[in-house]
Amino acid sequence: MKLFLKILKFIGKLLAGILILLLFSGLCYRLFSTKPIAPGKLVNVNGIDVHVRAEGEKTSLPTVIIEAGAHSNTDMLHWLAEGLKDKTRVIRYDRDGKWFSASSNSDSINPEFYAHQLHDLLEKTGEKPPYILVGHSMGGPYTRIFRDLYPNEVEGMVFIDSSHPEQWKRLAQKELVPKAQESILKIGSALADLGILGLYNSTVSKPVHQGDGLPKEVHERSRLLSSNSGEVYRMFLRENEVTNQVLMRAGKAKNLESLPVLVFTATEQYQESQKEKYRKNGIDPEKQVLLWFVMQKELKELSSNGKQMIMDASHGTIITKKENADVINQEILSLAEKIKNNK
Repeated sequence: MKLFLKILKFIGKLLAGILILLLFSGLCYRLFSTKPIAPGKLVNVNGIDVHVRAEGEKTSLPTVIIEAGAHSNTDMLHWLAEGLKDKTRVIRYDRDGKWFSASSNSDSINPEFYAHQLHDLLEKTGEKPPYILVGHSMGGPYTRIFRDLYPNEVEGMVFIDSSHPEQWKRLAQKELVPKAQESILKIGSALADLGILGLYNSTVSKPVHQGDGLPKEVHERSRLLSSNSGEVYRMFLRENEVTNQVLMRAGKAKNLESLPVLVFTATEQYQESQKEKYRKNGIDPEKQVLLWFVMQKELKELSSNGKQMIMDASHGTIITKKENADVINQEILSLAEKIKNNK
């Protein structure tokens, strides 16, 4: 019995020692590791630093503003901005609390907050309308709210595989972050804050270029930022809380009348593993895709001047692969020229 207790005591001390060493190493990582550098500028908007990347000279064409989707950021919009900046002014930014942008008091967040913050940011940086709003995924509903609040400043809209206000009602997925993933995100945020995640990524895990078409440095910056701060993971959870409200508010936005609208729809909506999961739960993934196509058509029909294009891409690669972004950019520039010539 005494031997057993001695063994337990030894194991306890060993585990405590490992834990202390791990925490100390994590603290050292947080103190001395390389910190990610924002590729754009931090602009103070009503007391909050908002990360914005403004590129290209202002021309006679409308300025293009690109809204990233949920769980996304300005880096994901790389090829869109690269393909437009030589022809016109392009603005991309990280919404409140995302990526390099600081967080406001959560009590002040509502669906219209983001549109007002973007408008204040544009004024603060000296940007002038007219604007063409481009939204990928959940970025689409954010652009609809902005246009609803500032209709005289928007002369065109582009939806890239955009979310639909009724998607949770009509599709199998009922939330942005499934319940099972919430705990993983919370654990990830704690490990990042303690420096343990960064320590693991820098010593054990090897950097992996995801092969989605984005430059390697984009993924390295993402890895560095998510290793250094649990805020990245907490933002996913905050987004999940406000997404339903944003979709509802976007659904109340006014009809776009004859506003020029482009809709790009990806053909590949689910990976094989996702399809298999749906089938096990008695859901037909092919029917889900058809419902998505119906909702995409409804976005085009928001305007009497809408145009829809189907693209052989996934929800992500529709913007992360250069060849797909080039097609979209060509249509955006064509739209911008038409808007200029119709004045």
